[in-house]
Amino acid sequence: MSVIIKEPALSESQMVAEAESALADISRVRDAVGTVIFGQESVVERTLVALLAGGHALLVGVPGLAKTKLVETLGVVLGLDGRRIQFTPDLMPSDILGSEVMEQDEKGTRSFRFIRGPIFAQLLMADEINRASPRTQSALLQSMQEYHVTVAGQRHDLPAPFHVLATQNPLEQEGTYPLPEAQLDRFLMQVDILYPDLAAERRILLETTGVDDAKPHNVLTAERLREIQALIRRMPVPESVVEAILSLVRSARPGQGNAETDKHVAWGPGPRASQALTLCARARALFDGRLAPSIDDVRALAEPVLQHRMALTFAARAEGMSVRDVVGRLAKAAG
Repeated sequence: MSVIIKEPALSESQMVAEAESALADISRVRDAVGTVIFGQESVVERTLVALLAGGHALLVGVPGLAKTKLVETLGVVLGLDGRRIQFTPDLMPSDILGSEVMEQDEKGTRSFRFIRGPIFAQLLMADEINRASPRTQSALLQSMQEYHVTVAGQRHDLPAPFHVLATQNPLEQEGTYPLPEAQLDRFLMQVDILYPDLAAERRILLETTGVDDAKPHNVLTAERLREIQALIRRMPVPESVVEAILSLVRSARPGQGNAETDKHVAWGPGPRASQALTLCARARALFDGRLAPSIDDVRALAEPVLQHRMALTFAARAEGMSVRDVVGRLAKAAG
């Protein structure tokens, strides 16, 4: 019989004090990232929300939009041990997880030793993840969900915290493979990166083509990040927000009595989407300096949390609809 030990509840004054301290740290993180990444405030916010919520994020955009630079910057700013894997068509699962090698000592005794792969990091950058085959992509499945890997029947725990920030080119680019549905579901959010606005692109031209280039600096530790993540999980969620999350996620599933969803959605999000929305809504609230999430947080996060967990029917695609269109309509009706 297992015994569940719950964290002691925080008083309102303790929660306020911890939240104010966390907010000050988050503000310093935002400022540090802003010295290197120009514009893209929504992208930075959503990526940070995913990390504060303790999850993984998929960054999708065409080449040249600073996806890789953003991940590298976050690793330095947050004080995380970061590793990078460049996904290519010939990459093998052992190149990610590591492998066992046979060694022989002076007495001639042979034994196997596990050599850890680059996945043993606190922040793993899976660069251009959709350029590797599904077989290689699946090497991340266990680690992203269970935070350990199994090699030759032996369990190897990953460092804490453990986050995967993967970059992806749009599927219409040449030489890419679609990610398996189970892989996509393990990402807390899909963050779409669009072209920068005129002011941001002007600043990019002026500040990145000279002799001096801005470098990120560390403002947080991995242990402090874990404390903030624990605080977010202890934030209260109003009943109205819980109902809005359940209503939104369930309305995105076919067979639930929503005629428009039945017509346009082939398969919808599972309970992991509800969990992701709850965690991300809490993290976004703290990011904005609030102690509890609101329905507005749910609406704002509906697209990045749901869009990669749904597929449209042939009829919907033939009409020129996108998953964003469907999620947008459902989000407006939420709450």
